Amino acid sequence: MLIGAGDREHVREEAVRLQQIIPQYAELVHVDLDWKSELSEIDADFAIVLGGDGSLLAAARSMGHRQVPVAGVNMGKLGFLAEFSPEEMCAELPNICRGDCFVIEHMMFRCRVFEGEDLIGEAIGLNEAAILGGPPFQIQTIDLYVDSKLATTYNCDGLIVSTPVGSTAHNLSAGGPILRADLHAFVVSPISPHTLTVRPVVDTAERTYEIRVTGAEANLSVVVDGRVLARLTPELRVVVDRAEQRFKRIAIASHNYYRTLREKLGWGGRIDNGR
Repeated sequence: MLIGAGDREHVREEAVRLQQIIPQYAELVHVDLDWKSELSEIDADFAIVLGGDGSLLAAARSMGHRQVPVAGVNMGKLGFLAEFSPEEMCAELPNICRGDCFVIEHMMFRCRVFEGEDLIGEAIGLNEAAILGGPPFQIQTIDLYVDSKLATTYNCDGLIVSTPVGSTAHNLSAGGPILRADLHAFVVSPISPHTLTVRPVVDTAERTYEIRVTGAEANLSVVVDGRVLARLTPELRVVVDRAEQRFKRIAIASHNYYRTLREKLGWGGRIDNGR
């Protein structure tokens, strides 16, 4: 299937080009450039996603319990997950259709919101679950429990629980570490903590992470991959753990993780002292 963000520049014209090329190598069973369909209901062997990393997050969300391998074509700016250029996609399409490629599985997470024992909200995600506030933008007191045991209490502007894939997104902007994308772990990163000794923590994905907010304002929210899951109050608790689903990314031999870091994030390089 061919999906993407049709409102982005050049996506529709690239989709037209691929719709002419794909039938030479495979059956094109579905096209959606407006996010109108439930991708979990589409019977396909793999998906080509046109757009940026946000488009891949949207595709993973729409696929839900039925994740198929995805080849991301970068039509945006960074494209950390969408690693194929349009030219590479056209060149590699015959190989992908023959199975001459790699499928790398990445962990996803499940985020649930409870009031007492009642489940009031649930979503799966690929990047992160974040506790974020709005006006009046005051410091928050956030308790973190790991496997039902109190780990710490943060005084901060918010909190991010990120997967390895999401470690190069909001987590990185908040000063968190980069985790290799195929690891099975979570990184917990406070946003602007009031205590200098508070630092991000990396722990195994086998654990369950529970977040409670003391004195939460009405506009404090839990946000999963950029979408608000629920507004938080002190009566609610947020539980994050590893999902059964895996995000499946199509890759080729010429691409590797450190090349992506180097080229997409400008990681490393020499200091030329202005020369």
